[in-house]
Amino acid sequence: MSIEAQRAREALGGRLRELRRDAGLTGRALAALTGWQLSKISKIEHGKQTATEGDIRLWCRHCHGEEAVPDLVAAVRNIESLWMEWRRALRTGTRQRQQRSLDLYEKTHTIRVYNPNMIWGTLQTAEYAETILRQLVGFLDDVPDDVDEGVAARMERQQYLYRGDRRFNVILGEQALYTNVGGPSVMRGQLDRLLAAISLPRLSLGIIPRNVPYEIWPGPMFLMFDERMVMLETYSAELTVTEPREIALYGRAFALLQRSAVYGEPARQLITQALAELV
Repeated sequence: MSIEAQRAREALGGRLRELRRDAGLTGRALAALTGWQLSKISKIEHGKQTATEGDIRLWCRHCHGEEAVPDLVAAVRNIESLWMEWRRALRTGTRQRQQRSLDLYEKTHTIRVYNPNMIWGTLQTAEYAETILRQLVGFLDDVPDDVDEGVAARMERQQYLYRGDRRFNVILGEQALYTNVGGPSVMRGQLDRLLAAISLPRLSLGIIPRNVPYEIWPGPMFLMFDERMVMLETYSAELTVTEPREIALYGRAFALLQRSAVYGEPARQLITQALAELV
């Protein structure tokens, strides 16, 4: 959980503690009324556990604070949005998650992307994207198989590379050119796509060669939307960072990664070399 999500959880716990005290209840008394363990009351109030929406309603009912329910439920949902498990993010399928990216693009002027191992989604071919999304659907339980719709939505994002005044600053690790997604045929098409895209006026595509020193450790894949949001992906969840101090750290990291990247003809040569090594 991010620092911001933890702070939000602690703040929520503090508000619930105030409600309990205003009602003249001890933690033990509230536990008895709700049928919970006393330890659950303590964990929620000290930010060690996030209250569910049902917990909020029950807490407020016993503390005579029903008027606070809408604000507190909104606070819970905000915490959940900062750390979104893929099972919940994809419960209606892959297309809706791709649509969220479209909505973010509409509101963003500059997008910064770093991926050390994979091709960034908006530069993917349909075949490459289909392989990734099918792996995702197969990996997670209870995710609807709407891969074709998800791929179509991901391809729709590419329109922003050609219109509007957005700028895309993308850094890939050289390994991204060699990570085998879908086999040689898919990779050949994907690398050809990179060669075609590298000269787009709205795109700055840098590649960090495998043999150059990094000025900061490689770290995870992340996307920055202006200075207001950073998104990271793990095997289990999607993390959203909106705390200004944390966003500033990712901005510094991106600047350091840029120092190790090559652009223009040197980047093109790295892609061409990877293409030549496909068998």
